[in-house]
Amino acid sequence: MFLALPLMMLWGYKEIQSQFVPPQAILVLGGSTSKLEREKFTADFARKHPNLPIWISGGSPPRVTKKVFAKVGVDPRRLHLDYRANNTVENFTTIVDDLKKSGIKSVYLVTSDYHMRRARVIGEIVLSSRGIDFKPVAVPSENSPEPIEKSIRDGVRAIVWVATGYAGANEFQNKQ
Repeated sequence: MFLALPLMMLWGYKEIQSQFVPPQAILVLGGSTSKLEREKFTADFARKHPNLPIWISGGSPPRVTKKVFAKVGVDPRRLHLDYRANNTVENFTTIVDDLKKSGIKSVYLVTSDYHMRRARVIGEIVLSSRGIDFKPVAVPSENSPEPIEKSIRDGVRAIVWVATGYAGANEFQNKQ
């Protein structure tokens, strides 16, 4: 009980604080490249937020992504495309320090509705480790939510990354 109360107070403070820090960027987690749902949704969303840079981790090839945004009139200079990630945890871990270096303290987090629970778990751990808040923006789909086991597994992976800098097998192979 003594530990729970301070944690609840900290969480409440963080929730209130995040309400006053407007997002300074849009962060899109790349998904299935076959339908471009996240890119198309984000292109429309970006038109409503014309001053925000757009960071995309993974997703469709650069030429295709740029075409989707250009089609709705979004300046391609706003796009920061990053293809280092091989999975959802790496969508965050490969880009979080770039966001921090750019002075970004709050982002709109865009991903599919079925993927949002896992993205929120990882985002709370990885983005928060660098002082970055986020506001989730779900892309509607007809898919069922992912099993909670994926959120738990990737939450543990995110905690390990914060503690050690190690995100998974792919990263280990790249360092050898």
